[in-house]
Amino acid sequence: MTSRQEIVPVQLADGTRLHIKATILGGEEDVAFKLLSFEQMTDTIEHVSNALTAALKKVKPKKASVEFGLEIAVEAGKLTALLVESGGKALSANYVYKCDRTR
Repeated sequence: MTSRQEIVPVQLADGTRLHIKATILGGEEDVAFKLLSFEQMTDTIEHVSNALTAALKKVKPKKASVEFGLEIAVEAGKLTALLVESGGKALSANYVYKCDRTR
């Protein structure tokens, strides 16, 4: 798979616009002037957190901590998240779960 990095414009849910460095996955689509939605990235964080919560509720640890990284990519003209090792150039997310044992 051929990939390159490019600076692309994105828009947050509140309308804020910013530029981010993203890996372009394959294809020769010009995304440098297309305003992309950042919602896919925030949705990914939400869905990964929900999946972790569901798994941890099953095993019921007193406390658990999970750290993962996300890199931003563009595929088919849309932002997509690449789940990667945290640290380095990745956007890191630290998820801490504490079991409520009063129920």
